[in-house]
Amino acid sequence: MTAPRDPFFPADLSIRASAEPIKIQRLGLIDYQEAWDYQAELATRRANDEIPDQLLILEHPSVYTAGKRTQPEDLPTNGLPVINADRGGRITWHGPGQLVIYPIIKLADPIDVVDYVRRLEEALIQVVGDMGVAGAGRIDGRSGVWVPAHDGWVDSKVAAIGIRITRGVAMHGVAINCNNTLDFYEHIIPCGIADAGLSTLSRELKRDVSVEELVEPSIRALDDALAGRLVVSDHSFGSAPDPTKNLPKRG
Repeated sequence: MTAPRDPFFPADLSIRASAEPIKIQRLGLIDYQEAWDYQAELATRRANDEIPDQLLILEHPSVYTAGKRTQPEDLPTNGLPVINADRGGRITWHGPGQLVIYPIIKLADPIDVVDYVRRLEEALIQVVGDMGVAGAGRIDGRSGVWVPAHDGWVDSKVAAIGIRITRGVAMHGVAINCNNTLDFYEHIIPCGIADAGLSTLSRELKRDVSVEELVEPSIRALDDALAGRLVVSDHSFGSAPDPTKNLPKRG
């Protein structure tokens, strides 16, 4: 197996600038704007080498967030408000039952954004696969973790990724659909993708999968992937157009 493209430095080396252990913060259910402000504070302190790398483990109350490539047609039809975020990508939803992890990581030079995203994906692919979801992997051209079409369902995303890197420090991160509702996605074009679906681990495994069940496996897998102990492999089972390519940034 090989990575989707060769990284800037060996795949078995850490992508982190520091060898210190990552600090884990369990924040529980926290407002999106409050968590965003806290991330920004931590990212500044990490850039100044005042604190170690962090993993923020949390859930959000129900909220729509729009990345920098969100288009007017993506926006919700149910009248609910949208927070304009400074991450990449288009619009998505966060809410209870979805595990959100924000790595605040100072990246090693040379900074390789694609490799960082692929390592996050690799960690989530391992977690989802270890839970028993058969065939979970990548769709080339689209970020996140996907489950191949089956039983009348189309290819469906079970985990999403959206990041920002400032002064060499990554913030924002990943969201895994555990036992959350999918109803709120029906009122937007999630991530700008109209030709695919969304799923949850509970739906895929036909049992209730709680956020707490995913926390420890996700922490371990992210730590391993960032350290180079879990090497990025080719888990692609399809390809599709990049939903952000050549789009203007949100006004």
